[in-house]
Amino acid sequence: MHPDSASPSPFFLAFGDAIRAAGRLGPALDLACGRGRHALAAARLGVPCLALDRDREALAAFGPGPGTPAAPILRVCADLENGLDIPVRAGSCGVVLVFCFLHRPLAAAIAGCLRPGGLLLYETFTVRQRATGSGPRNPAFLLEPGELPRLFPGLEPLAYEEGWRGASPGRHLASLAARRLR
Repeated sequence: MHPDSASPSPFFLAFGDAIRAAGRLGPALDLACGRGRHALAAARLGVPCLALDRDREALAAFGPGPGTPAAPILRVCADLENGLDIPVRAGSCGVVLVFCFLHRPLAAAIAGCLRPGGLLLYETFTVRQRATGSGPRNPAFLLEPGELPRLFPGLEPLAYEEGWRGASPGRHLASLAARRLR
């Protein structure tokens, strides 16, 4: 589920300098990118980006908007829930971005996309989101308390937060920034 907002997440914005630095290691990979709000934001930071989503129309619909990207964006249509792997070479990305998407079987592959020193920014809904009556209802798409960092045991957590964001009723999100050490 992708929010309608074209603005990047405040969590993404808080890590702008780290994204730019990790982008020197390789491109950013925005998984389940939807209309590309984070791919566009990474490209505006000067980081080449691979925007991946299963929705061809969403991939075709996003454009540069205000602030032309300083780096290229390659759009790839792929279904991440089809049992196949992520269609990028292991260890080739400086940054992996995952926002408002959860498919637990991909966790090891997501971490494996990162080069040593690479940065993962991951933010998605928790089970507390159900209380709002909005967002995902399927428990497969909702994190349990404290679950997100446990999905990436081989990465060094840099920041982790879990809680309500935005106006009432808001969204209950877990947000993780982590680095691959080796």
